[in-house]
Amino acid sequence: MPHGDAGKPRLLEQVRQSLRLRHYSYRTEEQYLGWIRRFILFHDKRHPREMGAAQVEAFLNDLAVRGQVAAATQNQAMAALLYLYRHVLNQDLPWLNKIVRAQRPRRVPLVLSREETRAVLAQLPGSTG
Repeated sequence: MPHGDAGKPRLLEQVRQSLRLRHYSYRTEEQYLGWIRRFILFHDKRHPREMGAAQVEAFLNDLAVRGQVAAATQNQAMAALLYLYRHVLNQDLPWLNKIVRAQRPRRVPLVLSREETRAVLAQLPGSTG
């Protein structure tokens, strides 16, 4: 433990206690702790208290650009870090507006035209075309 923090639980234990106090699910707890660990390792084991919005943005941008994670994954990482800063470190991060957003998958609706539908149905046995 760093000097001056004798008797105070380590950061990840503080996060765990805070999540349990607020009745978050065990799976959410594990995911949030995992993202916070990755964030700390990404920044060469610096304590999050020494970092702020710029480092959070750098981490989230790296996930989107280099890691090519899904938008939902990036959102979960952001939620974990916002939780850490707001509820454990008691710091509000300025709005993170420089984040490269992971791309949501493009869902192209598949719709057949009336003519295509008739052609498919005409191929079925017993159809009257």
